[in-house]
Amino acid sequence: MFKNLETKEIEYVLENNYIGQIGYIYNNRPFVVPITYYFDKESNAIICYSGDGHKMSAMRKHPTVSLLVSDVDTVTDWKSVLVHGVFEQHFGSDAKAYLHKFSLGIKAVILEKEHSKANFISDFSSKIYKDNVPAIFIIKIEDITGKKRLDFRA
Repeated sequence: MFKNLETKEIEYVLENNYIGQIGYIYNNRPFVVPITYYFDKESNAIICYSGDGHKMSAMRKHPTVSLLVSDVDTVTDWKSVLVHGVFEQHFGSDAKAYLHKFSLGIKAVILEKEHSKANFISDFSSKIYKDNVPAIFIIKIEDITGKKRLDFRA
């Protein structure tokens, strides 16, 4: 049986994971790719960063995006959260503040969930390139839904 997640369960899934699947439109086709994220509950936003390429160009043109985060233990024990929101790129000191919050937040999730210490962004994300400064962006959350599977065995 499937059931809707309550708000506290949705927040738990978002707060205790850092890899999701971002969906966006490019050339009138949907694309879905993995991305490292941090859920900033305080500002009701998802913080991300990316190299400046296909995905960034697409989101600048069509800023309505989705983020799917799944927490799967087994085929009968899982939760998923779907975030709908608007892409918003940030620059300068604003971007640095978001990147700082992103880095500290993900390090805390890794320490809690995986019991390991990440010292640098490159420990959990591959977007640091030699000459490419990553673009910092948020997804301003407009709507969130969540589902879970309940398996009752007699």
